[in-house]
Amino acid sequence: MKHILNFVQLTPLIATSGQPGPDDFAAIGAAGHVAVINIAMPDSENALADEGSLVTGAGMTYVHIPVPFDAPRARHLAQFTAAMSAFEGERVWVHCAMNLRVSAFLYHYLRGIGADEAEARSPILERWAPRMDEVWKRFLEAPG
Repeated sequence: MKHILNFVQLTPLIATSGQPGPDDFAAIGAAGHVAVINIAMPDSENALADEGSLVTGAGMTYVHIPVPFDAPRARHLAQFTAAMSAFEGERVWVHCAMNLRVSAFLYHYLRGIGADEAEARSPILERWAPRMDEVWKRFLEAPG
């Protein structure tokens, strides 16, 4: 699965990436993931209109929380945290278009469940942080 855009195995149970391809969901399911959480917008450039069907067809649960890249909100984070909590202790694949939004959302989620700063920071977040706009800087600094 390393071929999937910006793939990161963030924790033993949480894999993250940019948009997987249509043929990737069978492999994601076969690797033991029970759910795919997508926080990209449905009109993202590389979005798959039938992603929900592809994921459920591979035997996993599909959760879609559309987060506008220019307007992440506390309610999006609350929905994301609830979804992640619902699958606590199970393998989950979390993606957006490029793995940028996901890196910020998982930072908040992991810090909220007790991970230290280093554990919560994805390599994608590290690369993105120096060029992150003010919207995302404020999002990261906001209480989770």
